Amino acid sequence: MGLSRFNIMLVLVLQFFATSVVWGAEPKIQTRQSFSDFIENINSSVSGNDAEISWNVKYDKLPLKGKLVIRFLKENMTKLTRNPKWKYTEPIDANNTSFTLKGMPVSEKMAYSIGIQFDGDSKKQIVWSKTKSFTTQRGWEFGKGLLMRILMLLGSLGLFIYGMKIMSEGIQKGAGNKLREILGSMTSNKIKGIFTGFLTTSIIQSSSATTVMVVGFVNAGLLSLKESIGVIMGANIGTTITAWLVAFLGFSVSMSDYALPIFLIAILLLFTSNAQLKSWGEMLAGFALLFIGLELLKGGVPDVKGSVDSLAFLSSLSNHGVFSVILFVLIGTFVTIIVQSSSAAMAVTILLCERGIIPYEMAAGMVLGENIGTTITANLAAIVGNVHAKRAARAHFIFNVFGVIWMVIVFPFFLDMINYLISLKMPSPLVDQDSRPIALALFHTMFNVLNVLILVWFTNLIARTVVRMVPSKSEADEEFRLEYIAGGMLSTPELSLLEVKKEIVKFSDITSRMSEMFMDLLFEKEKKKKKKILERIEKYEVITDRLREEIMAYLSRCAEDELSKESQEKVRAYMAINNDLERIGDIFYQMSLVYQRKEDEKIWFSPEQRNNIKLMLLELDNAFLTMSNNLGSAPGKADIELAYRNEESINAMRDKLRKENDQLFDSEEFNVKSNVVYTDLIFSCERVGDLIINVNEELRIKR
Repeated sequence: MGLSRFNIMLVLVLQFFATSVVWGAEPKIQTRQSFSDFIENINSSVSGNDAEISWNVKYDKLPLKGKLVIRFLKENMTKLTRNPKWKYTEPIDANNTSFTLKGMPVSEKMAYSIGIQFDGDSKKQIVWSKTKSFTTQRGWEFGKGLLMRILMLLGSLGLFIYGMKIMSEGIQKGAGNKLREILGSMTSNKIKGIFTGFLTTSIIQSSSATTVMVVGFVNAGLLSLKESIGVIMGANIGTTITAWLVAFLGFSVSMSDYALPIFLIAILLLFTSNAQLKSWGEMLAGFALLFIGLELLKGGVPDVKGSVDSLAFLSSLSNHGVFSVILFVLIGTFVTIIVQSSSAAMAVTILLCERGIIPYEMAAGMVLGENIGTTITANLAAIVGNVHAKRAARAHFIFNVFGVIWMVIVFPFFLDMINYLISLKMPSPLVDQDSRPIALALFHTMFNVLNVLILVWFTNLIARTVVRMVPSKSEADEEFRLEYIAGGMLSTPELSLLEVKKEIVKFSDITSRMSEMFMDLLFEKEKKKKKKILERIEKYEVITDRLREEIMAYLSRCAEDELSKESQEKVRAYMAINNDLERIGDIFYQMSLVYQRKEDEKIWFSPEQRNNIKLMLLELDNAFLTMSNNLGSAPGKADIELAYRNEESINAMRDKLRKENDQLFDSEEFNVKSNVVYTDLIFSCERVGDLIINVNEELRIKR
């Protein structure tokens, strides 16, 4: 009997702990009924730092003595512990369908849920709803911190743009060698060019950086005009990745909660001695800043879902057919030009649409305009570039403008298609604002993909059009001006050094041409033609001086930035090569002056002397060809052994000719004045060979 009573008491105690809850401790509830059986349609609307929570009650199921209670807390605090210290309201009568939480922290994301107290006693059973959230705001009313609110919004946008810039530059530094391999794979194959543009933009997360890079490479001769058009097409697709990141991570996931831990990892990497890890640290820091900026933007933009009376005029703008679309396109273009970042403009557009400030149709039109606005960056970069760079920038503009034109025509039908695709998995963006970020990202991607599929067949037509738009001024203008680094610094020193490399290749070609000119001078008989050749050699010497000065100035600007050890070696090597090439130009100019003095003093070469100088120049031509190939070769592919063999051949030829000349010293045919000029020219050629091998030896670094 005693054992039976003990069992009964044990059952009662266990049942008590299984069915009761202590306020704040929140043990698991064992009940067959869920919260949705009593309360539904929970929503929140924010006005400044006040939040109104509303709901619908199923009175036929809620017990008469039931009371409601709301708990709330900063959302990030709910993730720090399993049992967060919630704050609670006083019990709310079940007849009420709304309650206002006043005086919440400003610009803060708050988590909340509603609970039902069945017995009206806070220490009895409570069933809680799923946790939801709202974000408080600063008020927009005049005189209540409006100026500060505007400044904070602009600062948030600036932080977003800065984060995007730091992230892009960090990736470019960290993946520098890979980027060079990717960019080096660009060919006349349209599909490969499109894929390259897509991949590059997806990696560095900036279509502006890619298009400016493309303009720089066209300017540097790394890409032809037709090749650049394919890359730009791919970049337009690659930039849509940013919209998906913003739509998914910016709205579906609260990345700001993870931004600070990511930033901690970034700081640890930034303090390492490894340059590669530092670059990835910059990327992570930019990534964290980007999403902190986006979160601040979200907190600063008012949520006017369902209450857009004050902004009703924006909705009215959507009722004018094609004229409305054109207006939205112009607005999007203007916004992108102002912020100089299509990614930032896209993020702002998605945010304003998700918050109900601008209509869905207007946001889609603004996305089209942002595709035009982003071309401004490349066109600005091309202002100081050569004719080819200007053409590449115009091609980008034509491509995007033509795409927007055909899209404006089919705009309503295209929106219907996007609505249909989104509705397969989510609520329609026409009625549900939470679906709009994904809808706009899909709209952006499908527009750019279709535009590429249509216009890829018209690449040659686009190329011919921009050639007519930007004609060449003259052949000399394109041949002799400083082309390859005239477009300004690229976004990272590592990429800027690619332009320097191509400029130096051209520099070597110019010195090689001076050797060919001297060969022509040696065998030219007409005085007028000789004079013209002498003038050309003098002109080329001026060009080599200018090239050296401008390349050196450009390298100095590169050196001002924080460089990896590898890039520091490149800068040093390129400076040495630059000086050696300029000395080669000086030597050929001095040789031309010596030859001119010979002509003025009526000193004649024997056929043997003339032929021997020709043999030396031919040896130099072989050395020049090897040097040019090595300068333009991929990293680690320079043929240094061939360069040494060329140097040995030049030295062997010099020794052979000197020995033969010494044997003629006592002969009757020996002419002292002629021999002085002859010997000077032979040894000048040998000095050119020494400078060429110096250039090749500098290429032993990993470029």
